[in-house]
Amino acid sequence: MLKAIYPGSFDPVTFGHLDIMKRSSKIVDRLIVGVLNNNAKMPLFSVAERVKMLKEVSAGFDNIEIVPFDGLLIDFAKKMEAELIIRGLRAITDFEYELQMSQTNHKLGPGVETMFLTTSIEYSYLSSTTVKEIAAFGGDTSQFVPEAVKRELEKKMRAKEAY
Repeated sequence: MLKAIYPGSFDPVTFGHLDIMKRSSKIVDRLIVGVLNNNAKMPLFSVAERVKMLKEVSAGFDNIEIVPFDGLLIDFAKKMEAELIIRGLRAITDFEYELQMSQTNHKLGPGVETMFLTTSIEYSYLSSTTVKEIAAFGGDTSQFVPEAVKRELEKKMRAKEAY
């Protein structure tokens, strides 16, 4: 049974993330979507909120599990007994960083491989940062995120305006 980790902050999850999840879930027997709790970043959504949204938008997949984690990705992969890390690449600019991380992870955990999937062309420009910026200015995010995520973004932005 091939088990893989698709890690990220998913703040928020976009159609680009879902594209990689869908395609990955066809390649592996079990896909664990690792939701990173990164203390170095100031996320818009809490880990619990991101996990909830991911569970909602991935409900139709029987081989996808959503699991929060912190610390080193390679330690999380070992803990989950995953043999593969899946990373999405939007552009060539992502590759240098991802290659360095892949090589470091392979050094720390030689039994865990990394596989890169290029994002489908219709999502190659899309990032969570862009989606948050559009939402912050009241723009329509429906073409970038699932409806459930759009609702949560709007709710979050209304709460920020109330401050």
